[in-house]
Amino acid sequence: MTALGRTARHVSAFQAVVPSRCMYPCRTDIIRRKGLFRCYSMAPGGSRTDEVLRTLSENGQVSIIVVDGTRLVQEACTRHNTAPTASAALGRAILGTLMMSCFRGEGEKTQVTFKGDGPFGMIQVVSESSGQVKGLIGNPEVNFPLRDSDNKLDVSQGVGRGVLSVVRSLPFTDKGWQAPYTGMVPITTGEIAEDLATYLADSEQVQSALGLGVSVGRDLQIDAAGGFLVQVLPFAEEETIAQLELNISKAGSMSKMLKDGLNPKQITDILLEGLGSGGDGFSLQPTYGPCEPESLKSRMASAVAALGEKEVKDIIEEQGHVEVTCEFCKQTYQFTEEQIMEVLQDSE
Repeated sequence: MTALGRTARHVSAFQAVVPSRCMYPCRTDIIRRKGLFRCYSMAPGGSRTDEVLRTLSENGQVSIIVVDGTRLVQEACTRHNTAPTASAALGRAILGTLMMSCFRGEGEKTQVTFKGDGPFGMIQVVSESSGQVKGLIGNPEVNFPLRDSDNKLDVSQGVGRGVLSVVRSLPFTDKGWQAPYTGMVPITTGEIAEDLATYLADSEQVQSALGLGVSVGRDLQIDAAGGFLVQVLPFAEEETIAQLELNISKAGSMSKMLKDGLNPKQITDILLEGLGSGGDGFSLQPTYGPCEPESLKSRMASAVAALGEKEVKDIIEEQGHVEVTCEFCKQTYQFTEEQIMEVLQDSE
């Protein structure tokens, strides 16, 4: 397991892991009166374009995913109006979840939840295999002075200790509904990358190395945000593992490589030095969401209708309308009595 924080921090040891299964379904929540809606189903700057790139080494023993998600993280932080330390935490969680989800089975979704005792509260990210991802942080205004030890953002203090859970949700097929797979591990560092690496080491039979980097500028904008996920196949030779560890230790921080102008292909070449790339790989452009207005409003209306006619009428009687906010997209809609009644009729 190799885990990097926002800085050039390397722990180089690969570990095999064992799968864990648990079943609890994801949910859609509306909190009456407050109108809080968690709209997920479980199941920048410059000319930089976000990209997720997956490549195999020339010898076929290593799979590597590299992401430049600077614009993606900027959008998330803008939507949630995050302070610098919260920006780093949310950005790392989004990038890590994105890499763990991309290029898996069609329609598969991954939900990552950090439930720590720190002031950030819950951090949750949902990502689809297609590269669509969204996240939330409980208290986005939380910020800390830079750490005295390394002059870096103190994400671990905000996360605290607690439980990290990962849910893999498979799509409904002609074989029917498939139960989600869930793994849970303690949050041991609160640095996000190290904890995700611990999850991969303890819950998913994968030899992996994980690196994340989020750089917040003086103007509070995201200067650079990206990561890599290296996975070693079971038949990998010791020489291959040793070369990877050497490459990772020499690479430097992910955010610095991006700020130096390197793209995912160039970073991939650095991490696969001496092993070679097996081709151009597979690439996709990640997006934040889904937050399209019509789709979002439709899902919100359905969730409101699920409360039932009596409770909806009680809310309208008290407030005159039903107001719903998406926790992930931070968009708010007001539904009039006529609109809600129409939805209720359609749901019958």
